[in-house]
Amino acid sequence: MFRPRNRVQHHMSESVPADAQVVVVGAGQAGLSVAFHLRRLGLVPGEDFVILDRGPSTGGAWQFRWESLRLGTAHRVSDLPGMNELGLSFATADQMRAARDVVAEYYERYERHFALRVIRPGTVVAVTEGADGGLAVQTSGGPIQSRILVNASGTWATPFRPYYPGAESFRGLQITTPEYRAAADFSGSRVVVVGGGTSAVGFLLELEGMAASTVWVTRRPVEFADNPQAGITAVANQDAAAREGLPLPSIVGGTGLPATQANLTGVERGLLVARPMFSRIEPDGVRWADGTVEPADVIIWATGFRADLAHLAPLDLREHGGGIRVEKGKVTRDPRIYLAGYGPQASTIGANRAGRAVAVQVLDALGSDGWLAPAEAPPVASAASAGT
Repeated sequence: MFRPRNRVQHHMSESVPADAQVVVVGAGQAGLSVAFHLRRLGLVPGEDFVILDRGPSTGGAWQFRWESLRLGTAHRVSDLPGMNELGLSFATADQMRAARDVVAEYYERYERHFALRVIRPGTVVAVTEGADGGLAVQTSGGPIQSRILVNASGTWATPFRPYYPGAESFRGLQITTPEYRAAADFSGSRVVVVGGGTSAVGFLLELEGMAASTVWVTRRPVEFADNPQAGITAVANQDAAAREGLPLPSIVGGTGLPATQANLTGVERGLLVARPMFSRIEPDGVRWADGTVEPADVIIWATGFRADLAHLAPLDLREHGGGIRVEKGKVTRDPRIYLAGYGPQASTIGANRAGRAVAVQVLDALGSDGWLAPAEAPPVASAASAGT
C-alpha cells in the first residue's frame, strides 16, 4: 500500500519521478482542469501527482493546429478553471491572432501561475500492472509507480482514416486533419475533402481561390442549422455509449454544422455542397458510383478522431462491444483508471466539468485506500464544491 511521502517543499527537476500517487497523462484542457482541482483539493504538483505531456510546448492539441485557424472561427474555447485569477479569458482574447498561439500562451501562463510542473516531453508508452496493486506507467523518461492514472491524452494524435478500395494506388497526396498546415501548400491542386465536420468546412473555405478545384465528399447528408437541442442529444448519446462500453457515436453526425454567415454563403455559391461518398479511389482521382471519375491531386481525410488509448491496452479495459465502459470519468473495469475529456467530456466546457468530478473521485479513492490521513482528506462534499 502506498503511504504519504514527506511534504517538505523542495525543488524538483523536470525529470520523471520514480513514483507518484496520481499520474495525469496530457496537459490539454482536460488534463489541466484535473490538475487544477487536484491542487485545489490539497495535492502537491510534482510530488503527490505528476502531469506528463508529450507535446514540445504548452497548448495541448492546439499547438499543432493550422496557422490560419482563429479563435473567432474555431469551436468556442472555454476558459480553464481558475484562469480568471490571471485576468485571462479566451472571450476577450485577440480574435485575429492564430488560435494555436493564443492558447499556447495562455496555457503557459496558467501552468506557471499554478506551479503545475508539467513534464514535457513526456510520452506514456504503456501502463501495466505494478507492485502492491498499483500501476507501472512506462514513459519515455522512465517508469513511474502510481496508484491512480488519469488519462487526458485526447484524440489529436489518432485521426481516423477509413479504408476505401484503391487507396494504396493513389499517386497523389493523402493527408489527415493533423497534417494540414496551410492552404498555400495546395496551390493549383485539385483537392477532394472528405468528412462532414467543421474541419472539412474550414479547409474548403481556405482552399477556395487557392486550389485549382475542390470537391466535398461526405458519408451522410450535411445540414447547416443552429439546433442546441440536437447538441444536447448528441452528447447524451455519447454518454450512453460510454456507460455501455460501446464505440462512441459521432457528435457532428447528430448535431449538424453551424449556420454561420460564412457557411451559408459558401452553400449559396456552391462551395459547401457535399457529394455522396465515392465508391473507390483511382490512381489519379476518385470514382463515383455511376462510374465517372473525379480527377484529384490531393485527398484530405477530415474524418474525425478516435480516443488515444493505445498505451492502456495492457490493462484490457475494452468491453465486448468494442468500447470502454466509463461512468462519470471512471473506468468500470479498473477503478484505478479515469478518462478525462473522453466522449461526452470532449468539448472544452465538458472537459472543465469532468476535471472537477474526476479530481473529487481521485481524492476519495486515495482517502479510502489509506493514503490520506483522516485529517488530510477533504470531505467529499466540500471537495465537490471547490469552484473555479
